[in-house]
Amino acid sequence: MQPRLRSGKLTKWKDERGFGFIQPADGSQEVFLHISEVKDATRRPQENDTIYYHCVVDPDGKVRAFKAFILGARNKSTSLSNSTKWPKTRTSGFPVVEVLLLSLLPLVGAIHFTWITHNPFPLVFYPVVSLVTYALYADDKSRAKQKNWRISEKTLHLSEIAGGWMGGFIAQRMLHHKNRKESYQVEFWAIVIVHYIGWLFWLFLGRKL
Repeated sequence: MQPRLRSGKLTKWKDERGFGFIQPADGSQEVFLHISEVKDATRRPQENDTIYYHCVVDPDGKVRAFKAFILGARNKSTSLSNSTKWPKTRTSGFPVVEVLLLSLLPLVGAIHFTWITHNPFPLVFYPVVSLVTYALYADDKSRAKQKNWRISEKTLHLSEIAGGWMGGFIAQRMLHHKNRKESYQVEFWAIVIVHYIGWLFWLFLGRKL
C-alpha cells in the first residue's frame, strides 16, 4: 500500500484490550488499530471517531494502521517528531506520602486485628496480594506495548478486591497505567472504599461481635 494518509470511521473499539477496527472511507476492508499507534491523543479512541492513519500489511496479510490520530482529539502542541515516539515507558518515583495516608487506616485495623485475635494474617496477606497486583499491572502494561493479549480489567479488580488495591494504586502512580481511564478509576476507588468500610466496621464493632 502507498504510504499516504487515509481516513475512516472507528466502527469497533475494545477499550479494555486497547484495540479496534477502522472502516476506511473508501469502503475497503477493515483496518486493525492498536492503542499504541494512536499518536498525540488528548483522550482514548471511541467508537464512531474519525481516524486518520497510514497503512501497513503484516507478513500474515493483516492490514493495520500506524501513526494514527483522532480527528478533533489531537494534541497539536506536540511536534510530529515527538509524536512518533509515543507512548513511552514512563515511570515515576514511589508515592511515599500518598501510600502512607492511604495505608494508615488498613494498617491500624490490621494491627488491631492481630492484637485482638493473635492472628497476623492481614499484616502478611495485604502486602503479598499487593505485590501480586503490582506485578499484574506491570505485565498488562508490557503486553499492551508489545500488542499481546491483555490481562482483563476484571482480573485486576479481583486482585484489588482480594486485598491488593494498594499495589494497584502504587502501579497506577509509578507505571502510569490505568490511571487516566475514568470508568476504571471509579471501580478502583469503590473497591478502596469497601475496604475502608470493612476496617472501620472492625475497629468500632469488631470487638463487640
